[in-house]
Amino acid sequence: MFAGIVEEMGAVKSLEKTLAGTRLTILAKIVMDDLPIGASISVNGTCLTVVKRDDKEFTVDVSPETMAVTNLGKLSAGSPVNLERAMKLNERIGGHLVAGHVDGVGTVRGRKQDSNAIVLTFEAPLDVLRYCISKGSITVDGVSLTINEVTGRSFSVMVIPHTAKMTTLGLKQQGDTVNLESDLIGKYVERLLQERGQLPPKPEIVIDQDYLQKRGLI
Repeated sequence: MFAGIVEEMGAVKSLEKTLAGTRLTILAKIVMDDLPIGASISVNGTCLTVVKRDDKEFTVDVSPETMAVTNLGKLSAGSPVNLERAMKLNERIGGHLVAGHVDGVGTVRGRKQDSNAIVLTFEAPLDVLRYCISKGSITVDGVSLTINEVTGRSFSVMVIPHTAKMTTLGLKQQGDTVNLESDLIGKYVERLLQERGQLPPKPEIVIDQDYLQKRGLI
C-alpha cells in the first residue's frame, strides 16, 4: 500500500524484453535506503517487487498483465520515473490510500498555466472516470492528486510547483500517457451497493478489436 507521495524521480537504466518476460532496472538514491529484495515499490504508480539491488539501482520483473494495462512498456533508458516505497502504518498519510494497481492508461489532452500551478487535463477510460468526482482523489503516475473537474471523457487536476519539480508531471506534454488508479473507496462502495441490489452490476468487458488494441495485444 502507498500514499501517492513520490519520494524521488529515478531514471530507467534498462528495459529488457525477452521470451522469459520483461525486466526493468532503475537508478535511484533516496528509495535505496530500506529497500530489501522482495519489497514492494511503486514505479509510476505501478506496484512492483524488487528482485535484485545494489547501492545505486534496483531491478523488478514486470508481468505480461502489467505490461498490457500500464504504460511501462514505453519506457526506455534515461526515462524519468516516479518512485515511492510502501508506506508504514505508523506514519502520516499525506495523500490517500493507493494500492499500486493501475486501472487504465490516460492521455494528456491539455496543459495550461494558472498562476503558479499547471492545469493538466487527461482523457481517461470510462472504467476510471466512473469513480472520478470533483474534489475526489486520483493517482496519476503514482502521484496523489485532487480532481478539479470531470467531464464525460476527461478530468483535470492542478499541479503545484513542488509537485511539478519533484515528479514527472512537470514534464508531461499533450499526447503523453499516464498510469491511472481510481480511489479505492469508490470501488468498494460500488461493490457493496451492487451486492445489495441498489446499483446495476458493472457492465461486462467486451473483448473486441478496440479493447485488444488499447492493451497492445494486436
